[in-house]
Amino acid sequence: MIVKTCSMRPRMLQILGILFIGTLLASPVRAAEERPPKVFLIGGSTMATFPATRPVVGWGQMLPTFFKNPAQVDNRAKSGRSSKSFIDQGLWTEVINDIRAGDFLIMCFGTNDSANDLLRRTDPRTDFRTNLERFVRETRAKGATPIIATSVARRVWDDKGQFVEPPSDYVVVTREVAEREKTPLMEMRGKTVELERSLGIEGSRGLHLYLEPGKSDWYPNGAKDDTHYCAAGALRVAELAVQEIRRLRLPIADWLIAPEAAAAKMKTGATARP
Repeated sequence: MIVKTCSMRPRMLQILGILFIGTLLASPVRAAEERPPKVFLIGGSTMATFPATRPVVGWGQMLPTFFKNPAQVDNRAKSGRSSKSFIDQGLWTEVINDIRAGDFLIMCFGTNDSANDLLRRTDPRTDFRTNLERFVRETRAKGATPIIATSVARRVWDDKGQFVEPPSDYVVVTREVAEREKTPLMEMRGKTVELERSLGIEGSRGLHLYLEPGKSDWYPNGAKDDTHYCAAGALRVAELAVQEIRRLRLPIADWLIAPEAAAAKMKTGATARP
């Protein structure tokens, strides 16, 4: 019996060695699979991330500023995309392939869905609704949590000095889908309307892309853009998104920096891009 035990010892050591090496090789894969949960963002240019050389900034680009771990925000929003073109160009396939159980998805569409070109335009009551429902359904199928956000407001003031919020069936349908699907709704339209009004005609201009000619290589003739944001404006709107996350008591609220720290960032106007 002693001889048999001794003769088996080298083979046993060999097996243990193979198991140990296998464990080491599997560790990086397991670590990748066990990444911290993420918040994915999908939408158009008002949410998108732009190069540091461009003066235009999306609110989704500034959102990581308010997170304890900024890397948990994965902004997949793309300039100019509607819910239709986001799907048709394969961007949604890339996102849903990367989403895992425990993740969150914030979708914000509507602005570009009203575009005149057929590659982007959707009908709010038919394919726009269907697209939002698809995002919700497929996100839940992956074990992740969908969150719907209404599109942000454009800066529009009339001759009487009153802020104008044109009616939008896309916003109406966005709210309807959130209610029907029992999905949290971030009321970005209402919050940005309040912000624009509170700043007045001249003050609200500071949220947007207003440039004198020759100030930017991207806009040599200057810019008067009442839709897109400058860095300061994007930071203000991102802070509104944080307010909505807290109001809805979403689990990702625990990932945010303390309200006091957020207030300090707003007070100092910390517009450095993450």
